[in-house]
Amino acid sequence: MKFLLEVDVDGTASAEDTTRELGRILRYWAGNLRHYDLKPGAAEAVYDSAYREVGRWAVAES
Repeated sequence: MKFLLEVDVDGTASAEDTTRELGRILRYWAGNLRHYDLKPGAAEAVYDSAYREVGRWAVAES
């Protein structure tokens, strides 16, 4: 299987803010994955710290 994470990065944010936000997203979703059945077809929207949808993760067949 493949785990795919896609996040749209705000081109107007500073590199420091972008790094901080991506780190937060990765920590949050890494801790939250235990709540999901990680089989192909599983997917969820990804939100930033302002609760705006900025991407998604999905599990796909290899």
